[in-house]
Amino acid sequence: MNYKQTYQASLDDPENWWMNAAEAIDWDRKPRKALTDLGENLYEWFADGMVNGCWNAVDRHVNAGRGDQKAIIYDSPITGAKSATTYAELQTQVAGLAGALVAQGVTKGDRVIIYMPMVPEALVAMLACARIGAVHSVVFGGFAANELAVRIDDCTPKAVLAASCGIEPGRIVEYKPLLDGAIDMAAHKPDVCIILQREQAMAELIPGRDLDWHAAQEGVEPADCVPVEGNHPAYILYTSGTTGAPKGVVRPTGGHLVALHWTMKNIYNVDPGDVFWAASDVGWVVGHSYICYAPLIHGNTTVVFEGKPVGTPDAGTFWRVIAEHNVRSFFTAPTAIRAVKREDPKGLERQKYNLSGLRALYLAGERADPDTIEWAGDLLGVPVYDHWWQTETGYTIAGNPAGLEALPVKVGSPTVAMPGYDVQILDEAGHPMKPGELGAIAVKLPLPPGTLPTLWNATDRFRKSYLTTFPGYYETGDAGMIDEDGYLYIMARTDDVINVAGHRLSTGAMEEVLAGHPDVAECAVVGVSDALKGQAPLGLLCLTTGVNRPHDEITAECVKLVREKIGPVAAFRNALVVNRLPKTRSGKILRATVVKIADNQPFRMPATIDDPVILDEIRDALQTIGYASDG
Repeated sequence: MNYKQTYQASLDDPENWWMNAAEAIDWDRKPRKALTDLGENLYEWFADGMVNGCWNAVDRHVNAGRGDQKAIIYDSPITGAKSATTYAELQTQVAGLAGALVAQGVTKGDRVIIYMPMVPEALVAMLACARIGAVHSVVFGGFAANELAVRIDDCTPKAVLAASCGIEPGRIVEYKPLLDGAIDMAAHKPDVCIILQREQAMAELIPGRDLDWHAAQEGVEPADCVPVEGNHPAYILYTSGTTGAPKGVVRPTGGHLVALHWTMKNIYNVDPGDVFWAASDVGWVVGHSYICYAPLIHGNTTVVFEGKPVGTPDAGTFWRVIAEHNVRSFFTAPTAIRAVKREDPKGLERQKYNLSGLRALYLAGERADPDTIEWAGDLLGVPVYDHWWQTETGYTIAGNPAGLEALPVKVGSPTVAMPGYDVQILDEAGHPMKPGELGAIAVKLPLPPGTLPTLWNATDRFRKSYLTTFPGYYETGDAGMIDEDGYLYIMARTDDVINVAGHRLSTGAMEEVLAGHPDVAECAVVGVSDALKGQAPLGLLCLTTGVNRPHDEITAECVKLVREKIGPVAAFRNALVVNRLPKTRSGKILRATVVKIADNQPFRMPATIDDPVILDEIRDALQTIGYASDG
């Protein structure tokens, strides 16, 4: 079947379509029913099936005679360490750690927080929880103690699996003092903390609560896989809001296994045994879905990379890893590619490596501007596929189904909706928009398997956050349009659509224009308060390394470009050169925070900010053009 037939079949008869997809998973008891309507727009998939996530990711491959295949390749340019773990070795390691958790009283349904850097043991920890039916909640390693405490109180873990430290370029981040501080702050106290000691910073263990990772497993019976219901939570992943309590996205086990398995061939176009690399972190949804679970469920080799796109040691580190480990499909964030482009605009580092095994580059996590896509495509000589999804969905909402049928790429579009996602563009009253018109992107309910059925212990908040704005739809929070061919365009977060003198304008469209300027490596457009027009766009520009022209010339050219390409209606008059943009650790630009700084409003320091010092730099820069006034 081609894409159109497949997609339409998934909408016409979703139960039958997903039951067929579920045949690819090993079930202890096959589901008799795919979809359960719980009422009030709440749904569950494969609820009456029994299944185990770890069995599907590890044991079944060993049983099929593929135990000697590499499951995990670890590559750490920060420490110089490299290793490979076979499926058989992974099975032994996971069963051993799972046994240690059982010995500490952790059972099916108990929560376990994982606070780890990018090391193979992070995946072992996730799979060990899945093995015994425990619900893991990975918190980005090095997260501030108060933020970790909030998550401890929300999910009330029986155990914490942590490392003694994480290693960033030029510094060691000791995790154990942060963990100790978080437990001190939290009302809930975990029974046990199992600590992986790293030689770069050994942690002091607290007697009676803390155990050494390896010592905890000595003399302990390895644990077998425990079947769980299809709707049993595999994990809780907290989204990083800038205000209020974090939202604990729940991932149901059965649908998560089925959907992720389908994506590996049909979207990422890899076969079992191929090496797949998602350059992300286990703390983010990409790390859950495409470093840990999906590649292993599908029988691929996954890469765990402890490094950065630049500086570890240079802008060629991505290309080295791809060449050295024969990566077939590579997935990273647009911001990572922009960092490489800024450092090495001519792509000289790429010439050092043989990338003939690479089939495609996949981008997600932040809007992929056409200039970045075209630069990467020219440099690598492979298709570059933008695709769009969210923490809440766990996998692609819109993408290019390259393994099913590679569709023509339209630069600036993540292509088309994936099976099960009935994506529509709605106006503020919830009415469908015409092709080419900007509106809110919503998905008609029910969502497909593997997407969030609710928030952890917060069903009312789930309804309020996602289901009330457009009854019968899931509100994505993004704005965009669909063209005559059904291609989706993500133009901005709904909050980033600005209203200039009554005209609704997309900041994303302006960013596309600015990114096309030859001296601009990266940019962001935000809507700041304007006494006359309500809001006015402001562009922040990061220049390509080596550009020495006067900044006034460059900003004037950028203003002219936007006025030419978008028109005077954009009222684009202000652009400002900055050294760097404020981002989360996953690469998302903190646009809302910039707006508050510019408008001199109070704001809460985002928990996931990569470097808080940058906000002071942004404030200083904004003051030079009359924003962020102290008065």
